[in-house]
Amino acid sequence: MPNLLIVEDDVAFCKMLKTFLEKKEYEVQTAFSGQEAVNLLREHHFDVVLTDVRLPDKDGIALLEDIHKKDKNTQVIVMTGYAEINMAVNAIKQGAFDYIAKPFNPDTILDTIQKALAVPLINTTSATTEPSIPNKKGTLSSSKKKSTTVTTTVSSSFVKGISDASKKLNEYIDLVAPTKMSVLIIGDSGTGKEYVASNIHKRSKRENQPFVPVDCGAIPKEIASSEFFGHVKGSFTGAVNDKVGHFEAANGGTLFLDEIGNLSYELQVQLLRALQERKIKPVGSNKEIEVDIRVIAATNEDLSAAVKEGEFREDLYHRLNEFSIKVPPLRERTEDLMLFANHFLENANEELDKNIVGFADEVLEAFKKYEWPGNLRELKNIVKRSVLLSQNELISLTVLPQDIAYASTKSNQTYGLFKNHNEQELILEALEKANGNKAKAARMLSIDRKTLYNKLKQYDISL
Repeated sequence: MPNLLIVEDDVAFCKMLKTFLEKKEYEVQTAFSGQEAVNLLREHHFDVVLTDVRLPDKDGIALLEDIHKKDKNTQVIVMTGYAEINMAVNAIKQGAFDYIAKPFNPDTILDTIQKALAVPLINTTSATTEPSIPNKKGTLSSSKKKSTTVTTTVSSSFVKGISDASKKLNEYIDLVAPTKMSVLIIGDSGTGKEYVASNIHKRSKRENQPFVPVDCGAIPKEIASSEFFGHVKGSFTGAVNDKVGHFEAANGGTLFLDEIGNLSYELQVQLLRALQERKIKPVGSNKEIEVDIRVIAATNEDLSAAVKEGEFREDLYHRLNEFSIKVPPLRERTEDLMLFANHFLENANEELDKNIVGFADEVLEAFKKYEWPGNLRELKNIVKRSVLLSQNELISLTVLPQDIAYASTKSNQTYGLFKNHNEQELILEALEKANGNKAKAARMLSIDRKTLYNKLKQYDISL
């Protein structure tokens, strides 16, 4: 059984992470300070150490030196906030295996630990630690031997939904998945664009090949070319080994470029050339490498507006936008709300070893009235937090954040209350969302068709 050490001064978070990893059959010990970690290191061998980059008595880099003095085969994963990414990069240069930006999801930490454990043991009498450079999603590639891009996976669970908006989304996924077309996924933050991209990949002919997600907003500009196309040893300071970039790592499979609008103009040019020629040239190399990849991009911005303003290349936009899919926000998928909530409830129960049965009626009401600006990501976090805090079988209003709990006391400003000064506007909005389908609009308004027809006549609304 692998032996792990967590070094984290946030006691609650540390204990939660320890419980989670123990359920995954890891032997886990904890330390709440650097000195406490050093004492444990003297007495025990650890296969992997997860340490916060900032500790009360020393930083993660100083602790890293202590760890490698005792055993260079102990892999170190640095945990950090986005504001401290530079410190994490310095830790990588000093020999840390990887870093993960907080907050991270369970799949990410498990994937990183497994890859750290897979690194071959080195001869401690002659080996030297070798740095690598950060890649996507706040993680870095292995620092041993030839550096490679880590291929991550998205949870296979994909809740389709039953709303009209979800049905249309799934029809588009089914339609485009078997093709070779590039896909541009458009949607607000938190709507699940990466899940859509993963689902397209799983339904394609490339399903058994790599799916490589890249957060374009998390890659420092200075190393972006190396991240995408790789580099050869000695091509720049710190390039002590050859590195495989995202394009080569995704060869034969799918490259998912999340938040594509964050790419610099210079990198847009390089990306366009790579997509057109299906060839890449690692930094510092004269050799071209042919790649066979499908590109799926995602954005929460209006790329067409960015094109008009000269901030995004028009030719690259059209190259990526062979087929576009709009992922609807949660507020337009109200029929799916409890499907997602119950799915997240099951996941949270499993992860936190709880057995919450469901949601109290007043919570259901609050959920339906809340706007969910953070979409599915916000819903997932709220459900998980509520499961953690709940002491009873049902999640109650008392464990919800105040703004969501308060929503249950608001009068319903959407559909169904026809003693409302904006009654005519509600009818018009429902008809627009129903594309003129009166039966559907009536259901949305919680009235029968006859009542709707009378209202249309009353307000002289004709279709």
